[in-house]
Amino acid sequence: MGTHYQGSKAEIDALNAYIKLMRAAESVTTRAHTILPKDITLSQFSVLEALLHRGPLCQNEPAGKLLRSAGNITHIVDNLEKAGLVSRERDQADRRFITVSLTAKGQAIISELFPKIAASLAIEFSLLSSAEQFTLGWLCKKIGTGIPSSSSQSVPSLAD
Repeated sequence: MGTHYQGSKAEIDALNAYIKLMRAAESVTTRAHTILPKDITLSQFSVLEALLHRGPLCQNEPAGKLLRSAGNITHIVDNLEKAGLVSRERDQADRRFITVSLTAKGQAIISELFPKIAASLAIEFSLLSSAEQFTLGWLCKKIGTGIPSSSSQSVPSLAD
């Protein structure tokens, strides 16, 4: 079901695309939640995943990547620390700088959990060909970064 708004064609097209994008994202996210343990939120999983793949990070580094405020990341890290999944270490040279690292418990949990999420997403996206997945990713990045549309800009190939 699309929009019932009676605006211009450009507005109706944009609203319909937005509705489909958000419903698809919400559906995939909801199904991903079923794999997560009850005591780990998707935001907490995202922080754990960033630490797994990038190593220790400054506490505020994940904020931009996860589209969360620094305050929200602090709250997420607080909860992960209480659960014993991460530790914080204040830089002695600059006490404003706090490094967040996985604990052994956090490493074990995310190392077991991440492959399950990755496999689930592979199944979700298997509805699309590899080229369609690439195009979807490219289009989402284009929207997310606000790259203006131009007639000379086409979808890059997988080889690009």
